Amino acid sequence: MITFPNAKINLGLNIVSKREDGYHNIESCFYPIPWYDCLEIIEAASFSLYSYGLEIPGDSDANLCVKAYELLKKDFDIPSIEIHLLKNIPMGAGLGGGSADGAFTLKMLNEIFRLELPNQELKEYALQLGSDCPYFIENKPAIARGRGEVLKEIGLDLKGYYLAIHNPGIHISTKEAYAGVNPGSVDTSIPEIIKTPIEQWKNGLKNDFEASIFPNHSEIEQLKKEMYDAGSVYASMTGSGSTVYGLFENPLEHSNWKIFNL
Repeated sequence: MITFPNAKINLGLNIVSKREDGYHNIESCFYPIPWYDCLEIIEAASFSLYSYGLEIPGDSDANLCVKAYELLKKDFDIPSIEIHLLKNIPMGAGLGGGSADGAFTLKMLNEIFRLELPNQELKEYALQLGSDCPYFIENKPAIARGRGEVLKEIGLDLKGYYLAIHNPGIHISTKEAYAGVNPGSVDTSIPEIIKTPIEQWKNGLKNDFEASIFPNHSEIEQLKKEMYDAGSVYASMTGSGSTVYGLFENPLEHSNWKIFNL
């Protein structure tokens, strides 16, 4: 069985409060985009993971596809499998590629082995993999709260817009991203802003991490400016960086940016 886990972007990201468990409560709008990995799962005599494309750092045991398999194998008598993963989505880039791979693995195993797990149970398994993982079970535009796992579907459709996206290859650690963030109340909630015309988003839809990251990485701030200079109606960093995207009303070309027709 083959499927294609997709990336997502954050339309706004508010850091609302610090939690007792060390995490932060956030508010954001997760929106799926057509940038894909390729994931194949087949039954095999023994378990193995093969990866291609972008190099995945770290031990394979930490891969979320592997962890997803191990989670279900603890509770269900499923056979050994081979996982073949072609990585196209950059890692640690605020695009949720690894989370998508893990969540799609859960969904594929559920289908292949007819486990008949409803989406709510799949989301509970996915949350054990990471805060963003439950989103990719439904994989529709949604307002995310809590750690990112409290999701409410939102009727947002960006069809007809063009998405320019670029990852400058700058690694932003979680520690660095949160170092300059001051959690606080939100003047206008993201769902309210999302309802306004996209041309107005620039005035209120913000990513709190930009205030922390831009002073240390001026090239990321410059990339956002370049998006606006090129005619973007809205541009932002996604997640905790360093990827920047812009929404455009008209087709465009750029030698370094990936361009998608939404």
